[in-house]
Amino acid sequence: MNILQACESPLLFAPWFKKRENYASWFAFLAAFFGLPMTEDQLATFKHHTGRTEAPIEAGSEAWLIVGRRGGKSFVMALVAVFLACFFDYRQYLAPGERATVLVIAADRRQARVIVRYIKAMLTGIPSLALLIDRETADSFDLTNSVTIEVGTASFRSTRGYTYAAVLADEIAFWRTDDAAEPDFAILDAVRPGMATVPTSMLLCASSPYARKGALWDAYRRYWGKDGTPLVWKATTREMNPTVRQSVVDAALERDHAAASAEWLAEWRSDIEAFVTREVVEACVSLNVTERAPAGMAYKAFVDPSGGSNDSMTLAIGHRADRKAVLDATRERKPPFSPEAVVSDFAALLKSYGISSVTGDRYAGEWPREQFRKHGIMYRVADKPRSDLYRDLLPLLNSGSVDLLDDDKLINQIVGLERRVARGGRESIDHGPGAHDDIANSVAGVVEMLNPIRQLPAAQCGVFQTAW
Repeated sequence: MNILQACESPLLFAPWFKKRENYASWFAFLAAFFGLPMTEDQLATFKHHTGRTEAPIEAGSEAWLIVGRRGGKSFVMALVAVFLACFFDYRQYLAPGERATVLVIAADRRQARVIVRYIKAMLTGIPSLALLIDRETADSFDLTNSVTIEVGTASFRSTRGYTYAAVLADEIAFWRTDDAAEPDFAILDAVRPGMATVPTSMLLCASSPYARKGALWDAYRRYWGKDGTPLVWKATTREMNPTVRQSVVDAALERDHAAASAEWLAEWRSDIEAFVTREVVEACVSLNVTERAPAGMAYKAFVDPSGGSNDSMTLAIGHRADRKAVLDATRERKPPFSPEAVVSDFAALLKSYGISSVTGDRYAGEWPREQFRKHGIMYRVADKPRSDLYRDLLPLLNSGSVDLLDDDKLINQIVGLERRVARGGRESIDHGPGAHDDIANSVAGVVEMLNPIRQLPAAQCGVFQTAW
């Protein structure tokens, strides 16, 4: 039985498709991905959404879905996961005691819970599939056929060591972690070896589009419209889910055309670009130097305060040497924490470097000033917001005028920054969706205080200003 037949069977998935006409485009996609015969309408739909001229004649091993928000991606991910886990026999590829895993990777815990609910409803709501459940946990289902369906969040460390029957990556354009600057590439690199020993293994990546970077953009750029390559399917929300009202889409487009075009029309955002390349940042890193002990220099410090509930509180210390801003130490305290206790720890570190004042933003009004004052440290308010600090950091990175510590999280946060251009033409620089920049903000702040360009002769300063 193929997946389309399973979707038509009243004993299997048919109850999930109450109005089958609303799922016509999804059935065409499933026919293409699994190499099934298509009707004339399905073939026309296939050509429209892939830019191809020839329909696949066999199941693919890799597909990329670029579909607008609320288009039904998560539901289809769950459907494919259950079908592959329950209707394929992978035991011939497994060693004794080994299990094949169908892994669904979500962008975050909330999205993971949505997919788990879909999977659980199918497995427990279909009597013939319920018989296959051997053990159930909060995020996995062990089946009696030596297959496990597991749902997790994006992390390249937790995806190693498995034998994969399939990997389904949901909202891959929005994977943001501190594990890697490019978590999508890192995670895909981690799972591909686990798919190598199962000849029928499948990789399905889906997301609404975002900036023109990352694995989803790379697949679209390389494969869309090309026969004989991994399948790339691009569609608006309403093309895949006509139950979404056009008025909702129109209202979103009127509010913010760039954002809504990506979310509902599956168009890549042209108003967002990468801030700096990884190569530029790594060229500024002193390898294997994670901290520099106090050495009697004229040190400066910048703090990014936090109330202790949501964001990290961070501190960066540095000095100027050889026309470079040299980073000496960083600290991060992740929430939850006591702000008073963190200020006490930070103040002790500042004093060990002979620092009697620290600069930070206007967070929480008088609170940071009062707390640091209790420990004999003056708190000064920064002249520039974080976006301007990042803007001024860029020419220093490009010119190699910064000496950074060997800290993967810091490097990844700087590389993960994004430029955005608002409708009025104003540019801002900030972290991407779901990402963090707390350490990067403190480092940019202290580098601004040590800005070596200010100390160069006027002619050289002009060169940098012109380049910027």
